[in-house]
Amino acid sequence: MSVKVKLNRNPIQVYSDKFMKPVYFTPGPSELFYTVPDHLKKGLREHIFSINHRSSRFREIVAETKSNLTELFQLPDGYRMAFVSSASEVWERIVLNLVEENAGFIVNGYFSERFANIAEQWGRNTERYDVNHGTCADIDKIQFSDGVEVIGITHNETSTGATHPLDEIYKLRDKYPDSLIAVDIVSSAPVYDIDFDKIDTAYFSVQKGFGLPAGLGVWIYNQRCLDKTLEMEKRGVMTGSYHKLSRLTEQIDHDQTASTPNMMGIYLLGKVAGDMLEKGIDMIRRESRYKAALTYEAFEKNPHMDTFVKEQNYRSQTTMVASLEKSKEWIAQLEGKGIIVGNGYGLYKELQIRIANFPTHSKEQFERLSDELLKLD
Repeated sequence: MSVKVKLNRNPIQVYSDKFMKPVYFTPGPSELFYTVPDHLKKGLREHIFSINHRSSRFREIVAETKSNLTELFQLPDGYRMAFVSSASEVWERIVLNLVEENAGFIVNGYFSERFANIAEQWGRNTERYDVNHGTCADIDKIQFSDGVEVIGITHNETSTGATHPLDEIYKLRDKYPDSLIAVDIVSSAPVYDIDFDKIDTAYFSVQKGFGLPAGLGVWIYNQRCLDKTLEMEKRGVMTGSYHKLSRLTEQIDHDQTASTPNMMGIYLLGKVAGDMLEKGIDMIRRESRYKAALTYEAFEKNPHMDTFVKEQNYRSQTTMVASLEKSKEWIAQLEGKGIIVGNGYGLYKELQIRIANFPTHSKEQFERLSDELLKLD
């Protein structure tokens, strides 16, 4: 079901490109969250990034970040989070810690495929359910084996702009109650309202929806995941070394990390999550729907553009993708006006543009962007 958004715009817009600083609509890394400079300056003044990562002060920072993220995501009791290097690392951690033999993957783009490839590289029996790029899977048609330990699905496929409806993802819990459901929320967090009771583990990197410098991944998981890895370890299965899930849990339960972490990233993530709570996540989500609607309207009105995801119910609110003939030329034209958009991914590199819609991007920035998209010919 598509969401209708009323577009209230001032028809008269005046811009001074000469003095307009660039705005990054790239899908990651992207525009920094607008409060990051102030938090960064404060952290430098207070020498936050030089303190001992085992100190009580840093444990307070970790606790604040955990608390703000827990509230922002409305995490149920029993869910934990661990801080690692990236979402890409979490792919490997999930395979090592939660999959002894069999895993299933729903593949509809390059990033969902990469998760499946990592499982194959580690020698796991890997079942794949592939659908065309720009579409999403019909969960009712999927048939994984009964012994599948983990089912991986990408909520928002950053490479194509296709988003699995959450209700479809939740069906996996009922259909495969003995499997752990692992969801990639890399480019959809925190914009979408996810019911974590319906999944077991999720993960994201901070350089997209949270508008932070790259180099930090967050792995959210429940007790079922921890029980699984402890049971594997009890039988002598190797689940990893310093970043195995049992070790990460042991440390995070004491507001610590398993190794010297990205202290700046954890500090800034906690502050930005707090800023989002202060603004209100409902407001952020309403604005995201408005900005997405503006962009898709521009795609439809420009006769030289074609929205890549055809079914409206699958169109992403956070990564909008259009096919066009003059991708490289138009990207350069927009850059000359201080608007930095992403090119296509993989085979689509020279054929598409990708536009990120994250909480840091304002409605006014998107109104200007949509006006400039309409001028391209």
